[in-house]
Amino acid sequence: MAVKIKNVSKIYNKISVVDDLSFEIKSGEIFGLLGPNGAGKSTTIKMLITLARPSEGKIEVAGYDVVESPFAVKRNIGVVLQQTSVDGDLTVWENLEFHGRMHHIPNPQRQELIDRWLEYVELNDRRSSLVKTLSGGMKRRLQIARALLHNPQVLFLDEPTVGLDPQTRRRLWEIIKDLNRQGMTILITTHYMEEVEFLCQRVGIIDAGKLIELGTVDDFKQKYGQGIMVTQKGDRIDYQFFPTTQDANEYVNNIEDKTGIMIRPSNLEDIFVKLTGRQL
Repeated sequence: MAVKIKNVSKIYNKISVVDDLSFEIKSGEIFGLLGPNGAGKSTTIKMLITLARPSEGKIEVAGYDVVESPFAVKRNIGVVLQQTSVDGDLTVWENLEFHGRMHHIPNPQRQELIDRWLEYVELNDRRSSLVKTLSGGMKRRLQIARALLHNPQVLFLDEPTVGLDPQTRRRLWEIIKDLNRQGMTILITTHYMEEVEFLCQRVGIIDAGKLIELGTVDDFKQKYGQGIMVTQKGDRIDYQFFPTTQDANEYVNNIEDKTGIMIRPSNLEDIFVKLTGRQL
């Protein structure tokens, strides 16, 4: 297993932000961690990347305990945070050179890796540009190159496509899929449901610090229903799940007043709202 979280809690000011959380991420898997704002996602990520210590429980990443061996964990993880964390006053190359030196990667290997990852994220032609002159999508690609420079086993992506245009988002999806095909284990948090459905092999949903569902999107649809009836009554919209869209249609056929009723296949966002009572 690339990541093991067992009975983990994090308490701030006597409030349990993460509450007895347990799940595992398999090596070579893209795992999606979902939850409404305040659910405990960011705190969980901080504990996984050694920026916060769990109050209780045990976390292992790449085979190392995050409390007992934090430096070994850091050597084996790459992190791309939602906030832009590259230095705008340095060039693209200087950002990667600095990161490579911080990880004690010797030359000429360091230059070979910088060249390789700049080529991979299509920034080789901007290597001498100041980062503050780059677009948002370019900065995010640079963050990914930096996270990959020291050849980590596990990559953490915290809302990697937030605020990007649709074309740039799709390009990042291709990069993430390709990294996974090469064997990279990836944990991703996002508020875009279609991103999860496209990228993730398994999904964990947390709310109020607790894991409330774990499995594949297909598992969720089998459990909660593959068909959904949407009914609009004035300003209110109601959702009712059915095992299949055919079952939903048969139900509607027996209703006299079909005004404001629509039948469609269910999706991950429908299930998320059913479980948490909130839109992402």
